[in-house]
Amino acid sequence: MDTLYIVVPAYNEADNIRQLVEDWYPVVQAHDGGGKSRLVVINDGSKDKTYEILKQLSLGRPFLEPVTKPNGGHGPTVLYGYRYALKHGADYIFQTDSDGQTLPLEFEAFWKNRSDYAAIFGKRSKRQDGFGRKFVERTLCILLFFIFGVRIPDSNAPFRLMKRSFLEKYVPILHPDYNLPNVMLTTFAAYFHEKAIYREITFRPRQGGKNSINMKKIFKIGWKALGDFAHYHRIMRQMKKEAAQKKR
Repeated sequence: MDTLYIVVPAYNEADNIRQLVEDWYPVVQAHDGGGKSRLVVINDGSKDKTYEILKQLSLGRPFLEPVTKPNGGHGPTVLYGYRYALKHGADYIFQTDSDGQTLPLEFEAFWKNRSDYAAIFGKRSKRQDGFGRKFVERTLCILLFFIFGVRIPDSNAPFRLMKRSFLEKYVPILHPDYNLPNVMLTTFAAYFHEKAIYREITFRPRQGGKNSINMKKIFKIGWKALGDFAHYHRIMRQMKKEAAQKKR
């Protein structure tokens, strides 16, 4: 049976965390992997009661695994979750966020096609989280085209199902503190012609609490990303060159 790990970063999500568990725990139960699947919620050094609530919710929920770590930001926490899932033997890793913007009922369509693709990425054609974030995503996709030569409809959607083999190949390339791991994973898939598809998903407004990533932080991350993209592009070109040499 295929083992599913749902990876969810959480920072100061006391207002949302109960609903998150109620929404996503049944998904793990339905795909329990012979008892080995897990809903892994990673508390990223929250200052509120997020982790305490998670520990309470885990009582009587054997597939819920609360994990806590020092604060490092959303991207590094996502990467931490991917590494955690790989270390614990996950066959498939699904990532979403803890703010209630995605819908669990849309997971099943991804899961049914899991064996056909290295990765299935969500596509947010209709976003309900404000013009600013839409603008940032469009700008990211333009940058990825000019830097990497890839056309991507949505680079950073927090609704993605990936095979173990896909993450084993690309996660080690990324620095543990990297801020945009999902963007780069999507880019790796396009650049190296992995078998990946995009599926339309619903993307609602945040369901409660306060977003810890404001526009100021987004632009700061974006400015740093330009240098990071150049760094990873050099690595990717070398990887492609080495792969071509092996085929000769």
